[in-house]
Amino acid sequence: MPKTSYILTLNGGSSSLKFALFQSNKTLERVLAGKFDRIGQPDAQLKITKQGGAEPASHAIDAPDHAACLETLMQLLNEQTGSDPIAAIGHRIVHGGARFREPQPVTPELIAELKRISPFDPEHLPAEISLIEAFAQRDPHLLQIACFDTAFHSQMPQVAKLLPIPRRYQAQGVQRYGFHGLSYAYLLQELERVADKRTAQGRVILAHLGNGASMAAVRAGKSIDTTMAFTPTAGLVMGTRSGDLDPGLVAYLAQTEGMTPAQFHQMVNYEAGLLGISETSSDVRDLLAHEQTDERAAEALDLFCYQAKKWLGALAAALGGLETLVFSGGIGENAPLIRARIVAGLEFLGLALDPARNNKNAAVISTDASRVTIRVIPTDEEWQIAQSTQVILSEIT
Repeated sequence: MPKTSYILTLNGGSSSLKFALFQSNKTLERVLAGKFDRIGQPDAQLKITKQGGAEPASHAIDAPDHAACLETLMQLLNEQTGSDPIAAIGHRIVHGGARFREPQPVTPELIAELKRISPFDPEHLPAEISLIEAFAQRDPHLLQIACFDTAFHSQMPQVAKLLPIPRRYQAQGVQRYGFHGLSYAYLLQELERVADKRTAQGRVILAHLGNGASMAAVRAGKSIDTTMAFTPTAGLVMGTRSGDLDPGLVAYLAQTEGMTPAQFHQMVNYEAGLLGISETSSDVRDLLAHEQTDERAAEALDLFCYQAKKWLGALAAALGGLETLVFSGGIGENAPLIRARIVAGLEFLGLALDPARNNKNAAVISTDASRVTIRVIPTDEEWQIAQSTQVILSEIT
């Protein structure tokens, strides 16, 4: 390999594209990061963060689709790398179905399978596939690695994967998959680094709480259950996603409002959750600012914390006890009040929060006497993708 080479990571959402550029030598050093936001909208934006922690620079751009972002992205990359090459691209692929259980190089067969299972995740997979194909068109020889969010949960027990619907659908791949796997893999690795291997191999609940929110129960380093299911819409209430709902709502809304499947899908993914309950915002920061004067904001926060508390109890039961709880994600890392409300009343499980540590967003926010250690660990999905890509790259070259 050349003296200096780079790994690019891409994380494509339904209307966004996050990227990070890492210098890849013996270690990984992030030198550039950014996000294309509101892709397909007239007010699309590009936010860039360079090494050194400077304030991100925002620019209005013309981005009718994900592929249209590539020209701007390549200009940025060329300015950063000069004549040094991008050795590989690591892609976050949200849904890998039942087949893909670890990161692997992109092949025509892999693309064909992702296209086949695109109905599993129409919010993410088509855009992610288009990015892979666009880069392949630009440089057919550039190594591209697919890193799957579902892979972390692939070894869950069968009882956790089963959905209680006719068994014939299981043969079609309809099961609980779970998501946020790249975040969970990173958090487990960080837990071993900041604590020890015994802790990471113990009974752990990882709580990735952000606009998209989920929890995972981990024992002996493996996921044994998680809140999201066949799609990322299930589980906890989220920013604009409903989380778990009574399936009878589908028939009820079809009868009373003539709601179509497409309209229901739109509602539970983009109009529900904190936004639907508050009728004002999907952002916890906004809701906290207005909860004293807006009952709807207060109820949205109450529901979020109540459901998180219930899921903590359920996952602790699945684990047969709890030794470590890790908060992460935008809310989990930065909202002490939300963490405190979630943990309150769970003393019977051995959780005791230290208010002073919690308010400081300390690395450990439980009391010294707490039977369960409660931690705050910032997640880094881009670094996890880059690491997986670097490992495969070293095996190939």
